[in-house]
Amino acid sequence: MRGVLVTGASRGIGRAIAHAFAAQGDRVCVHYGSNLTQAEATVAALPGEGHVLVGGDLSDPAVASRVAQFAQAELGGVDVLVNNAAVATSQANAHPVAEVSYDDWQRIWRQMVEVNLLAAANLSYCVARQLIARGAPGRIVHIGSRGAFRGEPDHPAYGASKAALHAFGQSLAIALAPHGISVASVAPGFTATERVADRLTGASGEALRGQSPFGRVGTPQEVAAAVLYLASPEATWASGTVLDLNGASHLRL
Repeated sequence: MRGVLVTGASRGIGRAIAHAFAAQGDRVCVHYGSNLTQAEATVAALPGEGHVLVGGDLSDPAVASRVAQFAQAELGGVDVLVNNAAVATSQANAHPVAEVSYDDWQRIWRQMVEVNLLAAANLSYCVARQLIARGAPGRIVHIGSRGAFRGEPDHPAYGASKAALHAFGQSLAIALAPHGISVASVAPGFTATERVADRLTGASGEALRGQSPFGRVGTPQEVAAAVLYLASPEATWASGTVLDLNGASHLRL
């Protein structure tokens, strides 16, 4: 039984990841940003016992440290960290350079970098230092995006923050391997969650499904299965990898 901290786990991909770890007998600390009701429902639905809940705005470095300390104390140590919390793309935070004001450009870039990159960096630091102090092996898995590779013209800060997250994971993989800690990332394509359900209807839904030769989009459970593998002892040799999960909707050369 391991202690697992999953950020942004009150819904969607994070919830599926938390459920996958709990189903195999691990104890999970579910982090949420603002929706306590959703987070409580997620924890209540997890199989097994000993799961805990923690909230907080991870863009604040002090909060990130507090979340890591809470998870360590409640779980008896964090063996696996999944950096899933992120500011996702939406119409409200679109910022194409030819259309957005400079003030909005600055605001959206700061928000996405602070949550998508710096929060993950701070949590990774805190958890890695816990593991090193304990002399314990561990796993860190980042949830990136195919947008890091194919570009996000209407959300350049999102694409850049996810590309940086992938690169950060590869740097950590080298730095932490001597301590028995492996680090990897997954890069999902469009994934069907409740947050984006409206985009899967009508013409927009047809276009999204048409991006993959499988004629569909991904599921949170498929992302969770990949995370579960990368966090397993069998995946130690995969440290440093960025695993594409996009149904051949984008291929890297």
